[in-house]
Amino acid sequence: MKIFFSVGEPSGDLHGANLIREMSQRDPTIQFVGFGGPRMDRAGCELLFDLTSLAVMWIARVLWNIRTFFKLLKQADEYFEQHKPDAVVLIDYPGFNWWVARKAKKHGIPVFYYGVPQMWAWAGWRIKKMRRLVDHALCKLPFEEKWYNDRGCKATFVGHPYYDEMETQQLDVDFVNEQEQGERLVTILPGSRTQEVVNNIDWLIETAEKVYRDCPDTKFAIASFNEKQAALAQEALEGKELPINVFVGRTPELIKAAHCCMACSGSVSLELLHHRKPTVILYRVSRLFYYVASNFVATVKYITLVNLLADDDPFTSKPVVYDPKAPGADQVPFPEYPTWENKSDQLATHLVQWLTDEDEYARRVALLTDLKQRFGASGASRRAAQYILDRLVLAESDSRKAA
Repeated sequence: MKIFFSVGEPSGDLHGANLIREMSQRDPTIQFVGFGGPRMDRAGCELLFDLTSLAVMWIARVLWNIRTFFKLLKQADEYFEQHKPDAVVLIDYPGFNWWVARKAKKHGIPVFYYGVPQMWAWAGWRIKKMRRLVDHALCKLPFEEKWYNDRGCKATFVGHPYYDEMETQQLDVDFVNEQEQGERLVTILPGSRTQEVVNNIDWLIETAEKVYRDCPDTKFAIASFNEKQAALAQEALEGKELPINVFVGRTPELIKAAHCCMACSGSVSLELLHHRKPTVILYRVSRLFYYVASNFVATVKYITLVNLLADDDPFTSKPVVYDPKAPGADQVPFPEYPTWENKSDQLATHLVQWLTDEDEYARRVALLTDLKQRFGASGASRRAAQYILDRLVLAESDSRKAA
């Protein structure tokens, strides 16, 4: 059996690697090949190209790499024609993966989408594409299964694969203990994409300055995804008088050691939930994007996954802007600010409160503890692997009967 993967995000690389390991345990003879990243490579996938090196956002960045994407798409098409894999597994990265799905369907290869695109948030009108190109949608969030099934897609909730990583994560205990010594730590998580770091780092550092002004018994750490992003952070810190360090590859430890955090929105919010760390979310966008998204596109109340999990009805027909003074705002796990305006004052207010008000801090931790107990279970990789293999065995059996 041969399974082709297409994965373009660093987080998807992690989930793809875990899925490959689970499938290999069930059938060691399976061959894995395709586009992915270094973690999938180490898990046993034959990489045709490291697609995570092109983890890009926004149309200008995509156009800059358009020739590479077309070359890779042609490579996938030729591979499907020559080797006829038994299945194609897509993880996140919908812009490119839709085209991979088209090529797979052209060659009659079943398509599984593990971690389906969040159409329910921004692009419900694209559901026709999902129905046409994807045979099986494997959902990470509990409310997604019904949303997709109601719209004619064969969807199954398997859980969020991020929690599988949390269960097996090995932390550097000595490093954590070192960071926990002395002043309380505020960890800054500026994102895994370079563009996110460029957009958000200045305002995050400005927030840290305001927190330090009010809470001088505080220290800070920036968790960088790679050396390039660490250099960007160091550049932004030039001339700043802050007790702050920049680390590479220490995100889990810095979250564990933190008293509270500030982060760019993303799947890291699930890791923050796992460790029950009070966190404020910043996501900087252009003024035009903010206007279009909030007035014409958004169909959910929040941009942060943890906040969506906490809401019994995350969908909305009217855009909602987080307001800390609004009724029920204290039940939103992670105060969030998707914005084109500088919100460092608002971010600092939350952090200072968690650093100075023990009762409020304890209440916030209790809120996260309850949410973790309800939605933080592991096993997504195991359930997804079993689902995919069961469907492929069934399809093979049906094919033999037809013959």
